Amino acid sequence: MTTIAATSRPIRAAQVVAVCILIAVLEGYDIQAIGVAAPTLAPALHLNQAQIGLAGSMAMIGLILGAAGGGWAADRVGRRPVLIASVAWFGVFSLLTATSASAEMLLTWRLLTGVGFGGAMPNMIAMAGEASPPHRRVSTVTAIFVGMPAGGAAAALLARFLPAGFDWRLIFAVGGAAPLLIVALAAALLPETLVRREAGADRRPWNALFGEGRAATTLTLWTAFAATLVVLSMMLAWLPLLVIGKGLAKDVGQVAALAFNLVGIAGGLVVGRSVDRRGPRWPLLASLALLAAAMIALALAGGPSLVVATAALAGFGVMGAQFSLYAIAPRYYPAPVRATGSGAAVSVGRVGSIAGPLLAGFLRQAHAGVTETLACTAPIIGVGAVAVLLLTGRARTHGD
Repeated sequence: MTTIAATSRPIRAAQVVAVCILIAVLEGYDIQAIGVAAPTLAPALHLNQAQIGLAGSMAMIGLILGAAGGGWAADRVGRRPVLIASVAWFGVFSLLTATSASAEMLLTWRLLTGVGFGGAMPNMIAMAGEASPPHRRVSTVTAIFVGMPAGGAAAALLARFLPAGFDWRLIFAVGGAAPLLIVALAAALLPETLVRREAGADRRPWNALFGEGRAATTLTLWTAFAATLVVLSMMLAWLPLLVIGKGLAKDVGQVAALAFNLVGIAGGLVVGRSVDRRGPRWPLLASLALLAAAMIALALAGGPSLVVATAALAGFGVMGAQFSLYAIAPRYYPAPVRATGSGAAVSVGRVGSIAGPLLAGFLRQAHAGVTETLACTAPIIGVGAVAVLLLTGRARTHGD
């Protein structure tokens, strides 16, 4: 395999970042799609509240499988082929989601779509980090992952401007066709960034994650990922419906989802840049403190303006923290197993992505109020803050 030569690094790095941003936009669109389609999808397929939550979680279950397998494969055959195959995979199964005629079909296609999401994510992290200079590595990775809320915002905008009573299948048809168009672009522009070195390195997953004193780091990293992803996935899948549950109009829910995603983009960029300048501890802890305050304020908010404003602040906090965690994860693992380590963090952390929509669905099915549903995230955010405190107190040993 070849690496990015020093003389060609700026051009190749720009290509990697541009293509990965496009892929992240498409992933964000498709993950948000279930939330924005839910108001028309649920009655069409006769879904109850718990089934809506399960539909949001199925893609995350698939993502766990895809991230674990995709990271492992990339450390062996290369980042580029695994990333391209993953994009094609989630495009095909998103198109098939649009053909769903029952709850069972919907859940199956969402599970398989998620496998493609998962295969792509650790490879975007690894490629961006390997293509970037060390002093801009966190900013580069967070710039890629802010594409996800941009895609979520695009899904919310599309739903907002479509006529009332639009066919929910259109949302998934768009989300499936676009990745298939990107595959050719990725094949043409992406270089391989995996460097074949340290030939004697032990690439077995268990050793990569827990060998050489990395057990505590791996476990705290996983905990931080899972805690933030509970909140992020709940908001992506449920925010419009929770706003409607407050007695506000559907339009307010769509605007709140849009604000959550757009201000989340700013959060990812601002916090990522701050991590590059000051290190990860205080920017991440400040983001989580803001998130906790915003979620409590959102739980108590009543008027449309306050709901939108607090949703926006929650987006800033949760995406600022989560995208920076994506960016710093590779530094805790040596180069030959970097995608394995990042993939495992994405995979295990995504247990939180399954729990988030399911938690909201089960609480609502049990007749919990919107206030109680949102407020239950506060202790989860606290667990994430403790994990970040422990993680960032450990030495960074593989930040090259």
